[in-house]
Amino acid sequence: MNSDSDLQIAGDILEVQHLLQPAREHPASVAEFAGLARSIAADRAQWAPHVEYDATTRWYHRLRTGPGYEVWLLSWVPGQGSGPHDHGRSSGVLTVLEGELTERTERGVRTLGAGAQRVFAPGYVHEVVNDSLEPAVSLHVYYPGLTEMPMHESFQAQCAPAAPVTVTA
Repeated sequence: MNSDSDLQIAGDILEVQHLLQPAREHPASVAEFAGLARSIAADRAQWAPHVEYDATTRWYHRLRTGPGYEVWLLSWVPGQGSGPHDHGRSSGVLTVLEGELTERTERGVRTLGAGAQRVFAPGYVHEVVNDSLEPAVSLHVYYPGLTEMPMHESFQAQCAPAAPVTVTA
C-alpha cells in the first residue's frame, strides 16, 4: 500500500507558481460584467449615499473605475431622458436600481423596472427616459470606459409614417 499523500506526490501548490492562474484585472465576459452590476446593485450602502436629484439636468456620478471599465450612477427625475445615443466603442450594462425607466430603440419601447438589466454592444442606439411620475436611479457599467456618446436623430423621425400617397386612375 502506498503511504504517500497527494500533497507529497504533487508538492506544495504554493511552491509551484507556474500552476496558479493569474488574478484577472477585470470581468472577462458580458455575463461577468452583468454580475458586477448586480453585485453593486445588491449592496445599497455602496451606491445610495451618492444619489442626488437635479431638476434641470440628469445627474450622474462615477461610482467606480477598474482596469478598462467604469461604473456610473445616474438619477432621473420624471420627464428626464438621454436623447437617442450610442456609446461609441464601449459595451455596457444598464441596471435599474430604483423606479422605472423606458428604453426606446428602433425595434420598439421597453419598460424597465427596478432590477431590470439591458446589455448592449458598441454602436447600439437607444434612448432612456423616465416616463413615470417618480424619480429613478440606474447603474451603468461601460467597457472600455466611456469616451464618447454620439447623439442620433429621434426614433419618431426615423419611424414617422410616410406622407399619404394619392393614387389617381
